[in-house]
Amino acid sequence: MTAFVTNRYNDIEFVLNEVTSVVDNKRIQIRIPASLLDQVDTIAQENQINRSQFIQNCIQVYIMEREPHCLQEKLRMGYQIMAELNLKLAEEGDDYSLLEDYERQLAEAE
Repeated sequence: MTAFVTNRYNDIEFVLNEVTSVVDNKRIQIRIPASLLDQVDTIAQENQINRSQFIQNCIQVYIMEREPHCLQEKLRMGYQIMAELNLKLAEEGDDYSLLEDYERQLAEAE
């Protein structure tokens, strides 16, 4: 069973795992420079959490910060794919077959 606490960091809301059963966790090993580990320990101590909680929080914030970029990239690609057809529609005006083609491509993109 897991208890959650919601926190905010740089206007990003994230969840701290307060209590997590051993079954939910995986142990990993990483190598980091000693100076970086010192910074991790300092920040973790200031926030009264352990290294594991600190690293979990960092990973969670990183993933949440990436999500908007993924959406922006998908939108950018979609606009590029549809650009030629949009231009034809704008130039030719009221062409029903182009509109049907446009709507079909939109449906396929979803």
